[in-house]
Amino acid sequence: MAQQLLMPKATAIWLVDNTALSFDQIAQFCKLHPLEVKAIADGEAAQGIKGLDPIATGQLSRDEIARAEKNPAHKLKLSEPKVRVPESKRRGPRYTPVSKRQDRPNAILWLVRNHPELKDAQISRLVGTTKSTIEQIRERTHWNSANLTPMDPVTLGLCSQIDLDMEVEKAAKGRPLPTAAELGATLQSAHETERLAGHEREEEKEIDADAVFAKLKSLKSSPKDEDEDDQF
Repeated sequence: MAQQLLMPKATAIWLVDNTALSFDQIAQFCKLHPLEVKAIADGEAAQGIKGLDPIATGQLSRDEIARAEKNPAHKLKLSEPKVRVPESKRRGPRYTPVSKRQDRPNAILWLVRNHPELKDAQISRLVGTTKSTIEQIRERTHWNSANLTPMDPVTLGLCSQIDLDMEVEKAAKGRPLPTAAELGATLQSAHETERLAGHEREEEKEIDADAVFAKLKSLKSSPKDEDEDDQF
C-alpha cells in the first residue's frame, strides 16, 4: 500500500513557516502546484488552516529536512511508518459458507418475526441473502415455508451479535415515534384532571360521613344505656 501524506495543505503551511525549503520541494512533497505553495507563503491561500508538523506525526524526519535545505535538488521522502494500518477492504455481500446456506431461511424468518423494524437491505447484509428470498418468506410463498423454523442467526453463526445490534439500532433511529392512539391513552386536560380530583375528594367526604354516623349509632346502643332501661 502506497504511503500518503496526511493533510497536505496543513503540512505545506508548516513547511513554509518553519523551514527554508523551496516552493518546488514543498510542492513535490505535498502533491501541490508550486504556485499554490507560493500563494500560501504570500497569505493568499489556505487562510484559516492551522499548520501540521510532519515531524510530530512521524511522516518526516529533521535529518531529511536538513538534507533538502542544503540541496535544492533533493526530493523529500516520507518516513517509514512505525505502525502499518491494513488497507480497508471494500465491503460486499456477506459470504455464507455452503454448510450454513440451508439455515438462512430459518434465520430470515427469525429476523422478520423478532425485528420487524429491519429493512430488507439490512437483513440481506446480516445473513447474505437476496431481497426476493426475504419477500417470499415474509409473504409465506417460499417453497419450503411449511418446514421453516425461526432460528437466531447469531446462534447459527451467520452473523455476529455486534452486527445484529448495530442494524437494530440503525432501524430504531429511523423508526417514527408511536402515536397517542398506539399508546392506548392520551394526556387529559388540566380541567378534566381537576374535576376528577374534586370528585375523589367528595367521595372521601362521603366515606368519612358514613363512618361518623356509624360511630354515633354504636354509642347510642352502648351497654350503659341498656342497664338504665332495665331499671325503669
